[in-house]
Amino acid sequence: MRNVQVTIRVPGVEAAAAFERVGAFGQYSELSSVIRSVVSRTTGEGREESDWDVYFRNGILSWTETDLFDRRNLTISFEQTDGDFAEFSGVWRLTAEGPDCLVDFSAAFDFGIPSLAGILDPVAERVFKETIARVVISLFAGNAEVVGDEAVARAVAAADDPAVSSGSAVAAGAAGAGAR
Repeated sequence: MRNVQVTIRVPGVEAAAAFERVGAFGQYSELSSVIRSVVSRTTGEGREESDWDVYFRNGILSWTETDLFDRRNLTISFEQTDGDFAEFSGVWRLTAEGPDCLVDFSAAFDFGIPSLAGILDPVAERVFKETIARVVISLFAGNAEVVGDEAVARAVAAADDPAVSSGSAVAAGAAGAGAR
């Protein structure tokens, strides 16, 4: 099982307000060319089901997840119920840090293909981190920054540079062997 974690600081935004934006998964495809589509359905109080299609390598990685929204603790936990991963689960945690908000995304995933784990997992980890960072930064109109991961911060900054023809997450999504 591979773990991925990325933290983004959003200056001057209260964590409760940020929680609402982060939890609006349906708009994510508008914020990243790697995310093909997200369709969310409310299934109960604080509970949604969402279908994700994400470009990965030469194909589309698809899954359905259950999303549990805990507004009191400002967490959104998720777990795949169907899809291309053998296992996929994680949590979004939003915390106040002075006048700022920290958005922490962590997940564990397994493609269920041990012979390809050494090739697929590092690429997927990088794509997850960069895509999540770009989406969160876009949710706050560019007024946010990656914390504690210089490689992701540089990749996100390079993708925002008009002199760079494509972001590394987008390039990763367009290269190699497909997942589906």
